[in-house]
Amino acid sequence: MKKIQISPSILSADFSQLGNEIKKLEDSGADMIHVDVMDGHFVPNLTIGPPVIKALKKQSSMIFDVHLMISPVHKYIQAFSDAGADIITIHPEATENLESSIIKIKSLNKKAGVSLNPETNVDVITDYLEKIDLVLIMSVNPGFGGQKFMPKVLDKIKKLKKIQEKENYDFDIEIDGGINFENSKQAIQAGANILVSGTTIFKSNNGDIKKNIELLRSK
Repeated sequence: MKKIQISPSILSADFSQLGNEIKKLEDSGADMIHVDVMDGHFVPNLTIGPPVIKALKKQSSMIFDVHLMISPVHKYIQAFSDAGADIITIHPEATENLESSIIKIKSLNKKAGVSLNPETNVDVITDYLEKIDLVLIMSVNPGFGGQKFMPKVLDKIKKLKKIQEKENYDFDIEIDGGINFENSKQAIQAGANILVSGTTIFKSNNGDIKKNIELLRSK
């Protein structure tokens, strides 16, 4: 069983204090920082780009877990790699050639992740599981924070876990979307080992980030 890791989403942080917020997460025991990149085209929202990631990376030694919700994604991989992304996760629907994009990420010595929207079937990526480092299961429709968790995606995690054990693959299974103290347990039991959470980490228990991270990690 892999160690349960917590990847707080800075989408829920105070954007006027991002450097300080990341420092707080680091001091509170977060394993990595989850950065949601949205283009207003692939998903209906706009967030940050490479310059902001580059500036934040200078202030932190943490792993930057960068989720690209942009299309076409392939031509931007290099820019996010140069900015300091350690894990680059893309959507199959956002690239003309998923294998080519995975190879590009790996050639830059970054970990390659593939994200599945709630309606995207695991079968879309089974041929690539040997080549990637992470599968990100979206438990909400991507684009906005604060949405309600969709329990139906837990079956997808169970399916991935079975394939992983049968084929002896080593990818991480990450889940993102509406994760709280209750459904985090269900996600871990289903086979997820990285939990992305924003609102719960920054807002629960009067903003006690350390406590919230520990509660999410506990089975």
